[in-house]
Amino acid sequence: MARKIFIAIGIAAMTISTAACNTVKGVGQDIESVGEAGDRAI
Repeated sequence: MARKIFIAIGIAAMTISTAACNTVKGVGQDIESVGEAGDRAI
């Protein structure tokens, strides 16, 4: 019983960490594109 709970928590943690990683990556790309637009404007 405890093993099933541990596996379920592990899978949930991997899913959440993958989603968070993609979010952080997207924010980094947004910041980079704003910087490039600023360079083109100057």
